[in-house]
Amino acid sequence: MATISGPSAAALHSLSPSDVDFLQSLPKAELHAHLNGCIPLQTLTDLTEHLTLPADTTDEIAATVARLKSGLTLNDVSEFFPLFSAIYAITSTPSALGRVTRDVLDSFLKAESNPPPGFAYTPAPECSYLELRTTPRATAQMSRYTYLTTVLDEIEKFSADQAALIVSIDRRMSDADARECVDLAIALRAAGRRVVGLDLCGDPGKGDIATFEKHFKRGKDAGLGLTLHIAEVCGNTTAESLALLDWRPDRLGHATFLSDEHKALFFADLLQPGSVPSPATESNSRRNGAYKPCIEICLSSNLLSRTVQSLESHHIQYYLANDHPISICTDDTLPFRTTLLAEYAQLLAKPPLGLGLGREQVKRIAAMGMEARFVQGRVEVK
Repeated sequence: MATISGPSAAALHSLSPSDVDFLQSLPKAELHAHLNGCIPLQTLTDLTEHLTLPADTTDEIAATVARLKSGLTLNDVSEFFPLFSAIYAITSTPSALGRVTRDVLDSFLKAESNPPPGFAYTPAPECSYLELRTTPRATAQMSRYTYLTTVLDEIEKFSADQAALIVSIDRRMSDADARECVDLAIALRAAGRRVVGLDLCGDPGKGDIATFEKHFKRGKDAGLGLTLHIAEVCGNTTAESLALLDWRPDRLGHATFLSDEHKALFFADLLQPGSVPSPATESNSRRNGAYKPCIEICLSSNLLSRTVQSLESHHIQYYLANDHPISICTDDTLPFRTTLLAEYAQLLAKPPLGLGLGREQVKRIAAMGMEARFVQGRVEVK
């Protein structure tokens, strides 16, 4: 059963039954969901009861699960990443990883028997299509290859137009580890497994992105889609953002702190109303043509991580004003206590609980997400 609280819950509570029915009826793609961040709380609780681990690790896991149950409060996005050392310990065996993957897939793609407590609506699948992403980890019980094939075995129980895998590369990885992960993604794709893309993720304050450029280029040349976490925090430099945009990714994760000049330089004709393009902007727009990578927008994640202060000041406003492709995503449903339906509720709900968009605009946003999938032969959504 999903757990919803915070801004997305308030938005969903404010909608009429007709509005909820409308949102549920839309074909929606979830394109930015991290496997280990989307584990249902009940699954996590069940697994912790059967672990045999050192006492200090068990204590850390218990403290993390208790914190997640009570509702996560962050003062800064940097406080988010330490949570995962405990979650990774729980999913360190093939059996636990398989269980987690199965339950995450079900939470997105199958209708729950009951809605979350406090919500009265007809259960329905959260999305029509899911690209689940995860960083392959080698543990004492499994190799990275086993990790990926365990996840794929569960994904491939669903049809190709329902679920696929994005292999994530963590910014803290060494060159050798990144090479291994990309090699595996390419080889598994070539073998007919359902690997559709590569992701650059992890603590945005760590690593040197120059380490990964050649590996992402190899993946792109092999036919994998590219999505990059970019400008996630204000500390991400201009030089880094420009370098990542030069990789020409298909989609961008968050893009919270991209400057307007960056957007104008790389996203063709995007400018703030009334602004005048500089000669450099015009030159780069011509060079880049109609390059408009879809922006993966995670509203609750941004608000609860405090990278954005309010929906009113959220960078989604810029992309809506410029009719730039966006996709509404959950990021990590477990710590942010949200669902894809609840994220869409923030589009439709009236301010200040939501953006107050009309149904046709929300329908178009859902269609943009479907159009940005990393699949062969994109489906036209009417």
